[in-house]
Order: sequence, then structure tokens, then C-alpha cells
Amino acid sequence: MTDDPSYQEVVAAGMLPSEESHRALLQSIVDVARAIFGARASSIFLLDTATDELVFEAVSGEGEGDLIGMRIPSSTGIAGWVLVTGQPIVIDDLQQDPRFARQAAEQTGYVPEGLMAVPLANGETMLGVLQVLDRSRDRAFSLGEIDLLSLFANQAAIGLDLLQTARRARAVADQGEGSE
Repeated sequence: MTDDPSYQEVVAAGMLPSEESHRALLQSIVDVARAIFGARASSIFLLDTATDELVFEAVSGEGEGDLIGMRIPSSTGIAGWVLVTGQPIVIDDLQQDPRFARQAAEQTGYVPEGLMAVPLANGETMLGVLQVLDRSRDRAFSLGEIDLLSLFANQAAIGLDLLQTARRARAVADQGEGSE
């Protein structure tokens, strides 16, 4: 007999990470980032390494409610560039940037004019990308604000790491239930 708790005991004790609570954390990050930067939208992409795609995990503003779960190839557009290079970026005129994937943006139903994006990483492991899109016309994005957005990115990376842990725990628990 093992002393390891069963799945039911773990759930009853509240020890299994909650995907909902981690999603709420990510949503609060994009909501606050959007408000602080006075942007029309903010989003968090998670890298799905199994499919090599970026997945919308949290969205605030334009596209909110419609984009969660939408996938794009991980090398697509500015988000893909940030993911691959691990470098933050500020672009005021996306139409003039060759990395901008207008067709992918059109699929979301929202084509931004400018953005600021930072990588989400856990150590050397790239988890995804945090973006803030389209500030009001009277304020352009600035390089100095990248530091502030990077602070949000650190929090988002923790949230994404917890979300991935919750999903792995759920998968292991579900497999365990199936074998009993």
C-alpha cells in the first residue's frame, strides 16, 4: 500500500492546480496591461510545443471572448519574431514592417496599427508572448515602457508555467483514473 494520495484526495484537499485560477491570473495581467498603456487590446500567447503553434490564452479589448484558443504557426508575424528571438519590440507603424503578418491579423478580426511585445520565458525556455496593441493616437509606444511591460511578462510567465503544470497534472490524473 502506498502513502501517495489518490486523485480524489488531491482534488478534495484543493492541492491540484486549478486551470481556472491560472487563466484568471493571465486575464488580469492583460486587463491591467491594457489599462496602464491605454491600449485598444492586449493578449498573451502560449507556445504549444506539441504543434509548434502560438495559442491565444488571454485577451483584453478587441477580440476579447472570441480569440481564446485560436492558434497561429509559432513563426508567424511579430509575435513569432519575438518568440524566436527572445527580444522585446516596439513598432508604431506595423504596415511598414515586413515581419507583420496582416493576413493572420485579419483572421482575428482586428488589424492593429502599432504594438509593443515582449517574450514570456521561464529561464531559457520560451513560453509565449505578451502584446499590447494600439495606444490612443496622442501617445506612441516608447522603448522605456518595455521595462514595465517586461514586469507584466514576468508575472505572465509565472501564470503560464502554473497553467502548464495544471494541465499536466490534470492529464496525469485523468490517465490514472482511466487505469483504475
